[in-house]
Order: sequence, then C-alpha cells, then structure tokens
Amino acid sequence: MDKRKEANIRVRRSITDALFSLMKDKNFSEITITEIIREAGVARASFYRNYTSKEDVLLTLISFVLNDYRETADYNLEEYYTYQNVLRSFQYFKKYEKYVIDLYQHGFGISLLEELNQFHESIAGVMKVHSVTRYQLYMYIGALYNTAIVWLLSEEQEPVEEIATMFFQNYFTDDVK
Repeated sequence: MDKRKEANIRVRRSITDALFSLMKDKNFSEITITEIIREAGVARASFYRNYTSKEDVLLTLISFVLNDYRETADYNLEEYYTYQNVLRSFQYFKKYEKYVIDLYQHGFGISLLEELNQFHESIAGVMKVHSVTRYQLYMYIGALYNTAIVWLLSEEQEPVEEIATMFFQNYFTDDVK
C-alpha cells in the first residue's frame, strides 16, 4: 500500500477514535467537528476530505466493517442460514464490540441495523416486496442483531462459539437450511 493511502487510513482511524472517545463524555449532538479534529490531532481539511459530517464518520465505520466482512468471506455469502455464517457474524460483532456497543448506547442502533439490512439486501439481490423470502431475511437479520446486542451487553459473555451455536440451534428448524 502506498504511503498516502496508509496516512489516510491513519487519519480516518484517528477521527473515528476521537469521535468515539468524545462520545464517552458528551452526547453526540453536543460534539463539534472542532472537538473531533482537536482530539484526533488532524486538520479540518483532513476531516472534510474524508467525511461530510460527524454522522458520516459513523456510517463510514459501519460500511468499512461490512465491506471487510464481504471481502474476507471464504464462502458464499448468499448462504445466510448456515452455522458458518452465524458464527462469523458473531465473531465480527465481538471484534468490533466497542464500536457496536457505543453506537447502540448513543442511539445509533437503528442506523447499524439499517446498514445491516442494506448489506444483506445487496447480497440477496432484488426480492419481491411482499415475498416470504424477504421477510425471512429481515427476521434473521433482526434476530441476529438483537441477540448480538444482548450478548455484548452481558457482564459475563458466553464464548463466541457458544452464542453462535445457541442462536443457530434455537433460531433454525429443519425447515430452514
């Protein structure tokens, strides 16, 4: 990777980390771009070269994680209803736990869920608006997301393999596979 791309990645990471750091002490709506760039140690131009708003920082982070999920998959992502996909989903929720919990606790859980919906729609392709398959997909995404949130908020979390197995065994019947 060239040095400019590496530098830009560092800038983006610094801005993202700065925003999440500020969110620990302030409501999101009270945080200013000036505070973010000061905390990140970057120029205002660097912020606006990468983002249009502080909300864009959050959405870009979610998109980055979902793109990483897509690009590193070693199986067909269209096979949603497999243990492998369930396990990998929980592994990603755990890997990005800090961000997921902060987003959820600061009122951006619905934004995260909407991005997950759009991600899965992009993989599934066009589905009829009132098709059973479409509803099944949304039920699956919602169940996975809600289970992950409750799990991540638990003081004593089950190991990722255990929560994935529990989810898979309780969510799926022999009819869906």
